[in-house]
Amino acid sequence: MKPNDFIFSDAPEPHRIRTKQILKQYPQIRHLIGKNIGTFYAIVFLVAFQLTGAWLLADKSWWWIVGAAYLLGAFADHALFVMIHEATHKLIFKNPVANRLAGILANLPQLFPSAVAFERYHIKHHSFQGVHELDADLPNRWEAKLINNYFIGKVIWFLFYPLFQAFRVARLKEIKPFDGWMALNWAACILFTAGVWYFLGPKAVAFLTLSFFFSVGLHPLGGRWIQEHYLVHGHQETYSYYGPLNKVAFNVGYHNEHHDFPSIPWNKLPQIRRQASGYYDTLHYHTSWTKLFFRFLFDQELSLWSRIVRKNRGKVALTDESKPDAEMNKDERKEVVEVL
Repeated sequence: MKPNDFIFSDAPEPHRIRTKQILKQYPQIRHLIGKNIGTFYAIVFLVAFQLTGAWLLADKSWWWIVGAAYLLGAFADHALFVMIHEATHKLIFKNPVANRLAGILANLPQLFPSAVAFERYHIKHHSFQGVHELDADLPNRWEAKLINNYFIGKVIWFLFYPLFQAFRVARLKEIKPFDGWMALNWAACILFTAGVWYFLGPKAVAFLTLSFFFSVGLHPLGGRWIQEHYLVHGHQETYSYYGPLNKVAFNVGYHNEHHDFPSIPWNKLPQIRRQASGYYDTLHYHTSWTKLFFRFLFDQELSLWSRIVRKNRGKVALTDESKPDAEMNKDERKEVVEVL
């Protein structure tokens, strides 16, 4: 019997509860909270890498362009998504504006403006995980029905994954859709694309475009989107990936760790697992994005319906910035000061 709806849960999202438990048992983890200026240098390198690739491929055959986009550009663009993610959580600079500008810089080689929009919607994904009207990571119902649980539908979904994500925005009516920052993001990407076309030509733009679609779509890297929250083991909502591609994906696979401690930068996420192994090693996790990618394509028991949804928003304010670890750390310091 094929699924025709999401899995409903009355339980609160699991991460804030686990954050509190881990900090109580392993208080030293709070010392990992902070910024990583090195992320900005990684952004500069990756942007330069993609521009160099576009320049080298500007007069090459289409076989070279497609092959380079799939084997190299996709990994660079995927890494840039992780950099945008770090900027979204303000994990690069202390200044919020500097983080947002860093995210826009990382977005440029991807051509399609998404950094500011991602910030707006991703934070709500953390604060309201599983709440359909606020969590853009959840598929639309029509999207799940359209794709169904068959191979060809899933192939189409991977091929056009960025477009399906864009369609979800209309569902999140409580979130402000457009402002000056989004306008700046759009203007920067349009000018960048125009500059690449003018100075390097259409094949350079094609390389960057294909890199973008491969990085989030029909590629083993696409397994990441299934890894994070699709139900492959009972009703566990969030899964980590502990495999070799974390080396080129800036530890984005440590997803349970990140949801539990969103104020800790990418380079210190493995330390969370090591210090609180009793919590994370008992959770189901993935060791191969490639294996998961093909399992999702061929396993009819896995579909877009394989997600937990909830109606209980708790007492979380719409303006919540999803920093439970930092907030708990601040509250504890306040209690110590009051006692003294």
